[in-house]
Amino acid sequence: MKYNKFLEDLDLIESDHKKFSIETPLREDAFELSDQEKIDLIKKNVGEILHTLGMDMTDDSLKGTPLRVAKAYVNEIFRGLNPKNLPKGSTFDNKYKYKEMLVEKNITVFSTCEHHLLPIYGKAHVAYFSNGNVIGLSKMNRIVDYYARRPQVQERLNIQIVRKLQDFLGTENVACVIDAKHMCVNSRGIRHIDCSTVTGEFGGKFKDKSIKREFLDYIRSDSQLK
Repeated sequence: MKYNKFLEDLDLIESDHKKFSIETPLREDAFELSDQEKIDLIKKNVGEILHTLGMDMTDDSLKGTPLRVAKAYVNEIFRGLNPKNLPKGSTFDNKYKYKEMLVEKNITVFSTCEHHLLPIYGKAHVAYFSNGNVIGLSKMNRIVDYYARRPQVQERLNIQIVRKLQDFLGTENVACVIDAKHMCVNSRGIRHIDCSTVTGEFGGKFKDKSIKREFLDYIRSDSQLK
């Protein structure tokens, strides 16, 4: 019964996606500034925030913080905002005629909640059926990481991963489930440290309940590799 309830919850989550924008909200002039110009501006603004909070910005421990934060934002934490960082969509012919489901599970997710700018971290599980093309295994990890590295809503992250893989692979038969902790829930507000959020996006064949169940069985199976 619990397992069937889990499937029903994922169906509700999937239908609830319609309430969210699929595209990350970016201004038209988002890339007019160079990365270095953005770093310089963010450095100044972070310094002002810390000063406003009462921090002594002449202290040796704090003097370099604004620049470190600015570099981390532009080059690492939010690097997925810039299309130049999108992994190339190279695929290969499915010469070995593999027709079963391919699952890449336990992909590490590091993202940032766009409501509080606090960390989101967890695992993504991605699957697809080949339509004549296959994609390199690490490419799926890179696509997950690219869309995670921006201010995000987990529901949108799910959709963006699936849509991009559908585009690369030329098939609707792609699915992704994400299980992640949100520090805006775990470390502030209600502060429930054991809570995690599960979202799913299912395309093509994965909308069939038996196929969806097979995918979820793969996710739930314990790997013997340590």
